[in-house]
Amino acid sequence: MLEGDLSGLGAGLAIGLGAIGPGIGIGLLGAKAMEALGRNPEAAGVIQQNMILAIAFAEAIAIYALVVAVIIKFV
Repeated sequence: MLEGDLSGLGAGLAIGLGAIGPGIGIGLLGAKAMEALGRNPEAAGVIQQNMILAIAFAEAIAIYALVVAVIIKFV
């Protein structure tokens, strides 16, 4: 790393800030799914299936942030 090169800082900020949104989203998804299960336990299968699908979509955003951070760091 060259003196004055801020690519490490940029990569760290990219993944750090890029992971905040999915982290909050997954937390909210889990909380609301548990609330829904408490209100209607018979719908557990449908709720769990939809929750897992939504978590996968939220996690994809974090993976995009990771790719951007790697590009910033090494390109």
